Amino acid sequence: MKRVRINEGKVGLVFKNNNYQSVLTSGKHWLSFNERVVSYGISNEFFTPIKLEILLQDDQLAKMLEVITVLDNEIVLKYEDNIFKEVLKTGKHVFWKNDMNNFNFKKIDLSTIDISNDIDKNTLLKSEIRNYIRVFIVESYEKAILFIDGKMDRVLKSGVYYFWKNAVNILVEKIDLRRIQLEISGQEMLTKDKTALRINFYTQYKVTNIHKALMDNKNFEKQLYILIQLALREYIGAVTLDELLENKESVTHKVLDSVSKKAIDLGVEILDSGIRDIILPGEIKDIMNQVLIAQKKAQANVITRREETASTRSLLNTAKLMESNSMLFKLKEMEYVEKIADKIGEISVSGSGNVVEQLKTIFTK
Repeated sequence: MKRVRINEGKVGLVFKNNNYQSVLTSGKHWLSFNERVVSYGISNEFFTPIKLEILLQDDQLAKMLEVITVLDNEIVLKYEDNIFKEVLKTGKHVFWKNDMNNFNFKKIDLSTIDISNDIDKNTLLKSEIRNYIRVFIVESYEKAILFIDGKMDRVLKSGVYYFWKNAVNILVEKIDLRRIQLEISGQEMLTKDKTALRINFYTQYKVTNIHKALMDNKNFEKQLYILIQLALREYIGAVTLDELLENKESVTHKVLDSVSKKAIDLGVEILDSGIRDIILPGEIKDIMNQVLIAQKKAQANVITRREETASTRSLLNTAKLMESNSMLFKLKEMEYVEKIADKIGEISVSGSGNVVEQLKTIFTK
């Protein structure tokens, strides 16, 4: 006989010739010489040295053990004192039951995709669980449609979504709800008078119906581009170059009227549009420059003639006044004498006669 001691927090399993005999709790025990004891800490997971079913035949030991069976499509979250500790994978996991262990377990069915609300989101961010979940983020300016195995399941608003990772195919199609600008650049078109030109056009729109945009239409942005392009070509082909240049704003109204109703079927709303640039061929530019120069010259000639006419009319009015008023004539005469005298350096007159009359005679000649 020999005596063994099992300390607090330990459990001993007695084996005789490698066959399980009994379980020993803390305290002193006597064993025969051909028996041995294997000691286990009760705060750790129990890894059985022999087949578990053999040990569970001992009712005393079976009452001391908690067996967690995890199937292929499951995982188990292990908590200690309500703090997450680890993930139990497929298989059987055995733990000791006692007052020292405050274990609790949460079994997860991975065949479903939705994660129950009783699992804290912070737990899902643990590295041990990260491999079992799928994360999708829908920004504040987005909406999304959730597809499960190719079928539409629901519309997702902004937020962070967690799903269990399994054989189920999950797809999240997101769409931007902000104002979006669509550029139609370098469109070569012919006007009604067969003038070739290129137009840069822009359109601003926003998605208002995510179901129509993603479910009822394929590549709704491309379809919107084609609608605007066709409406633009239809309008440009119906006006002359001069009409287009004089009424560029009318293009916006015509395109909006033509496209707005059709855009609703695409799930979008047209907010604004307009011509950014009209690019003419080099020959047309030269001709238009010549026309512009001719117009400006004609305007300058008209202004010159108008000024000459006004000047002549002023002279005529002055002559009429001087004809009827001799004093005004004298004053005007003296004004001109003064102007002429300013340009003369020296004047010689004789001492006889009236000096004023002599000056008058000089200037008159």
